[in-house]
Amino acid sequence: MLPANTVRLDNHAVATLRYIRSSMEAATYLAVPGSAGIAMGSVALIAAMFASMPRLHVHWLAIWLVAAAVAAGTGGALMARPASLRGLSLANTPLRKFLLCLFPSLFAGAVMTGVHASTGNFHAIPGTWLLLYGCALISACATTTRLIGLLGALFVLLGLFALALPESVQMLLLGLGFGGLHVLFGFLIHRMEREHAAA
Repeated sequence: MLPANTVRLDNHAVATLRYIRSSMEAATYLAVPGSAGIAMGSVALIAAMFASMPRLHVHWLAIWLVAAAVAAGTGGALMARPASLRGLSLANTPLRKFLLCLFPSLFAGAVMTGVHASTGNFHAIPGTWLLLYGCALISACATTTRLIGLLGALFVLLGLFALALPESVQMLLLGLGFGGLHVLFGFLIHRMEREHAAA
């Protein structure tokens, strides 16, 4: 005859296994904070504003490169902050996988920027940036959420438009992508974070 507590032990074991499984899944998942998208988008909107000024338009490439460095540093710090608060090593967190997914496309973007600039093909740079950044986000969504993949797909579409449209609208598309889309999706992710915390 089975002990009376057999059912309770089995239920406890199942609950423990579920907890272990959810913990393992969480260990491979990166929760990109909405604040990172909002901050990066705000930097890009400022860059778009300066690059669109008639007196500064000739320096648009330098403005956007500085903005990219500032946005990357700010966004990276905001994404790394949750891991550091929990005392986790960044080398062993999903952030490392996220960055590894981003790197190939971003590296290709840097190379193609140099190629376009050296040949005077400046009008192709905005489209190249948008397209390859979108590809990077689509790859990185494997470690985050489908929302990041959707954001990447929209960047890809903007990149294709930028490559096909005249140079006069490319600053607008850069601002719409790196500025507008980042801010919009940052707010969407932030709202999801609040709903999840309240649940």
